[in-house]
Amino acid sequence: MADGRYLFQVTEEYEDERIDKYISVLIDSLSRSFLQKLIREGQVLVNGTPVKQNYRLAEGDEVSFFLPEAVEPDILPEDIPLDILYEDDDVLVVNKPKGMVVHPAAGHYSHTLVNALMYHCRDSLSGINGVMRPGIVHRIDRDTTGSLLVCKNDTAHMSIAAQLKEHSIVRRYRAVVYGTLEQEEGVIDLPVGRDPSDRKRMAAGVRNGKEAVTHYRVLQRFRGYTYIECRLETGRTHQIRVHMEAIGHPLLGDEVYRRNMPGNGKPPCRLQGQCLHAMILGFCHPRTGEYIETTAPLPEYFSHLLQILEV
Repeated sequence: MADGRYLFQVTEEYEDERIDKYISVLIDSLSRSFLQKLIREGQVLVNGTPVKQNYRLAEGDEVSFFLPEAVEPDILPEDIPLDILYEDDDVLVVNKPKGMVVHPAAGHYSHTLVNALMYHCRDSLSGINGVMRPGIVHRIDRDTTGSLLVCKNDTAHMSIAAQLKEHSIVRRYRAVVYGTLEQEEGVIDLPVGRDPSDRKRMAAGVRNGKEAVTHYRVLQRFRGYTYIECRLETGRTHQIRVHMEAIGHPLLGDEVYRRNMPGNGKPPCRLQGQCLHAMILGFCHPRTGEYIETTAPLPEYFSHLLQILEV
């Protein structure tokens, strides 16, 4: 891709795939509706010729299209309190609260973690991910709480990104899931990708999914629920939520990944989204090489839930 121009050569595995679905798999940031609009307007070419929306690909087809550069809105600093677990001149680790979006996106251009970071760090944030995601090298979901690593300069960003790619960063989560896990510990090794039947969801074991590995161990058992620790070996979108749903034990309070849920699925108390907390984060410091590990204490709602379940 250069200057917004995309060019793909169709391989055998995508033989007979619809053109819009094919592009959405390769570039998962583009919605199917947006791609269908491009196709209707004749902006998507196959072998140099515009095609219809229902066109099915053949091996060797050359798919090309142009995306105009998006106009990004101004992102403004906001004086939002941060719970900082660690900070120096290169990185900081924040304890993200429930309900806070990490970076601006459609419908969320203010009150995000990025807005708060811009106020706290001023001009000291990495710029590799652009003006919408300054300092952001990885993220956690809006309703997931806990540790998030932020980079203050591009050198730190590249170092942390490399560690994420090598799977050397330690990420341990706490979660409560439906049902009783039979084993005390286990490994879920299932690729994760877009759900072919619902683009807003991810799914495990899908065609063209990316490698995803989650290690889990039981911390405490309750009647109908299990408190677990999950260690990420990879970091795919919604990985823990998708993997636990795949083995029949979705996260308590998860409104998206709740198929195969045992019982009536009604949480024992009112929850805002999934019961998931990024507790431990460990990494090699990008400048000194020293191993740094932070622990985000369980949020109040999580501790209260465990007390209820113990009764």
